[in-house]
Amino acid sequence: MGSESRFELDAEHQVEARNLPGPILILGAGGFVGFNLFQSLRALRPDVYAVVHRLNAGWRLGQAAIPASQLLICDLNYEQSVRHMVDTCRPRTVFNLAAYGAYSHQQNPELIYRTNFLSTIHLLEALKTRGFDAYVHAGSSSEYGLNAAGPAEADEPIPNSHYAVSKLGNANLLKFYGRIHGLPVLNLRLYSVYGPYEEPDRLIPVLVERIREGRLPPLVAQGISRDFIHVSDVTRAFIAAAKGIKPGLCGESFNIATGRKTTMRDLADLARSAFKVEAEPVFGSMPNRRWDVENWHGNAAKAERLLGWKASIGLEAGLRSTLAWQEGIDYAAIKAGYRSQGEGKPTEITAIIACYKDEQAIPEMHARLTALFDKLGVTYEIVFVNDCSPDQSRKVLMDLSIRDANVLVVEHSRNFGSQSAFVSGMGVASGKAVVLLDGDLQDPPEVIEEFHAKWKEGFDVVYGRRIKREAPFLLNLAYKGFYRLFQRMSYIVVPTDAGDFSLMDRKVVDEILSLPEKDQFLRGLRAWVGFRQTGVPYLRPERKYGTSTNNLLKNIQWAKKGIFSFTYLPLEVMGYAGAFLFLMSILGILTQIAGRILYPSTPQGVSTIIVLVLFLGGTQLLGMAVLGEYIGKIFEEAKSRPHFIRHALTHAGIEYRGRQEMQGFMANRKNGTRG
Repeated sequence: MGSESRFELDAEHQVEARNLPGPILILGAGGFVGFNLFQSLRALRPDVYAVVHRLNAGWRLGQAAIPASQLLICDLNYEQSVRHMVDTCRPRTVFNLAAYGAYSHQQNPELIYRTNFLSTIHLLEALKTRGFDAYVHAGSSSEYGLNAAGPAEADEPIPNSHYAVSKLGNANLLKFYGRIHGLPVLNLRLYSVYGPYEEPDRLIPVLVERIREGRLPPLVAQGISRDFIHVSDVTRAFIAAAKGIKPGLCGESFNIATGRKTTMRDLADLARSAFKVEAEPVFGSMPNRRWDVENWHGNAAKAERLLGWKASIGLEAGLRSTLAWQEGIDYAAIKAGYRSQGEGKPTEITAIIACYKDEQAIPEMHARLTALFDKLGVTYEIVFVNDCSPDQSRKVLMDLSIRDANVLVVEHSRNFGSQSAFVSGMGVASGKAVVLLDGDLQDPPEVIEEFHAKWKEGFDVVYGRRIKREAPFLLNLAYKGFYRLFQRMSYIVVPTDAGDFSLMDRKVVDEILSLPEKDQFLRGLRAWVGFRQTGVPYLRPERKYGTSTNNLLKNIQWAKKGIFSFTYLPLEVMGYAGAFLFLMSILGILTQIAGRILYPSTPQGVSTIIVLVLFLGGTQLLGMAVLGEYIGKIFEEAKSRPHFIRHALTHAGIEYRGRQEMQGFMANRKNGTRG
């Protein structure tokens, strides 16, 4: 079987698929069933869109190289994001296969109910406002729970997991919207679906792979049963359901099953007889799932009667089809992609750009970064932190966010400074490594290629070392002098000529974020946390657009921040000066006494007294000033004010305001909620 034939529908269903009202949305298209449905419809018509929660959401979509024009970014857990998607696409047919909790590692109850139930409410409310022709929801045979022995749709379900409860709640929700509100919605209770692009570590893919090797995989208890249904039959069921919705069926649930009970013993016997496997099965060598039952099979009579659908692929034919598919493609690459990406390939690099008066530089920064990351072949995100810039930076960033779902915009409530902007960006970054850049293009994005190479060699921190600046001679001299003085004064080794421009591994970022101090000097903290570090030399150009926001006073403040954060030398110098002056005063007293005795007629010097008073007074004031700097830092730390206040987060054109919304958005990014 060719690598694409698995997506082919028979002539009748091709006609039905082409006649479905469009545009068509498929939510959960990165999942196993959703991906097969998406590919089947995409082969027949151009107005089919996969809805995902981020661009790199899923190894299947990534390996299929789906064009960005057919991907829609949506966070289903937020009503605003859902409404934006519906208003933008205006779908007429919707297939919702988004889910969380079907696998044993997905055990967060709150996320289960938010993703499986509340998100359905958001979607149906948005669709109800716009109007639509068909909505088909992927339910689950898990809804029946303990009552799993061939139940009809009207039989009482006894759910036995949070996932089952959430799916049953959806079935009742759809009944409410269908019967009370008259919306064209249906629920399909899917049984044990298998076929191409199922997760390689699931039962049937592992079984087929072992059959190819002439052996059998570990199996649960021999009496545990399933109702195995091929994904091609399920694809046809979704099309038939969308086509067959009519007023009398709105809100109904349908079992999508073969109606055949297959125990693990039956499955092993079939593998041995049909594929000439001589190995004996070892039952109980794999633990049962918590929700496994011995009699789990479906009754699809209602679907055949009212939708005209019936499973047509037998288990042996389905296994042969799956085996041919595995042999017809690079299955090792499929497995490698699954292992490396799982439900969504992790972001490898996050670029954090601190923006202040950089509206002209932002588009160029974005273009250069995306070109570089595409060249490197890495997954990435770009976090622009708008530190309350007074120009049109916000508008430019909003436009970028709409055009590129890899862009995340953070807005601050006021200007907190570049250090706080970087820390704010680090707090929302999801990458395995983080790169810090100033928004004025003085940190050339192309240098990141060398940073990335050093990181791959095993370095945890790779910083840019400025071998030359495009700046006036005296300013260059002052910068070089400060870095060398600071290195000599500091109680840690701080690299010379190194600014904030750097790449840091995730573990370094986490350590820096865990530090409690408020007045942060990142290039010093980066050196303080340690780990394996190296530098990359580069030429730092002049600011390309506008004028620099730095001046002499700000540079002095920067110098003070570094010195008083990472050295006690000023206090030590004042201590030494005090001891020296004390000794000098003793010597002066002895000299005066000796002079009075030896030279009684020596005139008393008023000028000497004045000089001494001014010298000692100035020294005391200087000492108080130094002490005041340290006390001021103690005062700032004692107040424990936050580094920054975020005003909003914007992703894919959707703005999240308020602490609760922003925390929810970041939690979803962390948990990888499927959309």
